[in-house]
Amino acid sequence: MATENRVVTYMGPKKLEIQNVEFPKLVGPKGRKCEHGVILKIVVTNICGSDQHIYRGRFPVPQGMVLGHEMTGEVIEVGRDVEFIKKGDLCSVPFNVSCGRCRNCMERHTDVCMNVNDEIDCGAYGFNLGGWQGGQADYMMVPYADWNLLKFPDKDRAMAKIKDLAFLSDILPTGFHGCVAAGATWGSSVYIAGAGPVGRAAAAGARLLGASCIVVGDTDKQRLEVVKKAGYQTVDLASSTPLPDQIEAIYGKREVDCGVDCVGFEAHGHGPGAEDDPAAVLNGLFEVVRAGGGMGIPGIYTAGDSEAKNETIRKGAYQLDFGKAWIKSPSLVAGQAPIKKYNRQLMEAILWDRMPYLGEVMNVEVVPLDKAVDAYRLFDEGSPKKYIIDPHNSLKQAG
Repeated sequence: MATENRVVTYMGPKKLEIQNVEFPKLVGPKGRKCEHGVILKIVVTNICGSDQHIYRGRFPVPQGMVLGHEMTGEVIEVGRDVEFIKKGDLCSVPFNVSCGRCRNCMERHTDVCMNVNDEIDCGAYGFNLGGWQGGQADYMMVPYADWNLLKFPDKDRAMAKIKDLAFLSDILPTGFHGCVAAGATWGSSVYIAGAGPVGRAAAAGARLLGASCIVVGDTDKQRLEVVKKAGYQTVDLASSTPLPDQIEAIYGKREVDCGVDCVGFEAHGHGPGAEDDPAAVLNGLFEVVRAGGGMGIPGIYTAGDSEAKNETIRKGAYQLDFGKAWIKSPSLVAGQAPIKKYNRQLMEAILWDRMPYLGEVMNVEVVPLDKAVDAYRLFDEGSPKKYIIDPHNSLKQAG
């Protein structure tokens, strides 16, 4: 049995360390016993765009926080009160920490669990949301294991597709949720803001839902090239051509049926040399989503941005063109995705080859845990890769 645990630790803006810490116990924040939990040996753990908000110091977390919220692992220790998850099970971990007992969990809103965070109805690993330590590590503890963990039905079959199944912990259900919340369905036209990993997952989700014209926008040409190569339409938000004009050039109309925000508060304004504008994506969606259309907003918006231009934005208040949008009778769903609402079905879609295009658009690079800090830096510099950390060399051993 291991006695130490390597973890990726936040020490300040753009300052991470690989530290050796004590092997995890069945204990949660503030010393609460978690006999309902398990210890996982991490098989894969990803770096998310949300982690970049933290890395840059723009989403506040305490110094010493273990980062990471996209984990897949093998159960090696089981708490006394766990009945259905067994040692040896290979499982995906939803990034939402949820109890399965409260009203919101029972209504499938695991994104706003009422019992796992004393400050607000929302818990997540590796954020400042309840004190739950992240899983960019060798090992981690998962509470309420019977409820939270998604067990893969066959380990060998799962390991053969582990690079795709790794997305079930967050970005694939998050992107898919954005599309569902926006009303995407067969034949829909969809505009997705952001060609990072969540935006690319949303594009794959829109394709699974049967959407017709799927357009992805970004300012980063490398990311747009990845998306275009995978068979999606793209618009360059750094171009001098207005977004509605670019949409019209592709779709023949200036508005689409639905839109998805996969960027959040670190958005840039549109056009050459545009500066940061946290309202840019939302206002863009208000402009290009048709009257009666829908918008899914899984992109993060938060108070406490260290680089906010003024105190109003620092508080999480933004200049929205809602007066113009109101007349269009839009629908809008914002917030974290409830991962458990989608992850089992998306797992089946992957296992039964209904998403064979996923790997191409996600553009994965696997790195060892000791290279995680370098991967954060490359991601921050604009790499179009989706970085998956393999702490125990599990992927190579699986062939």
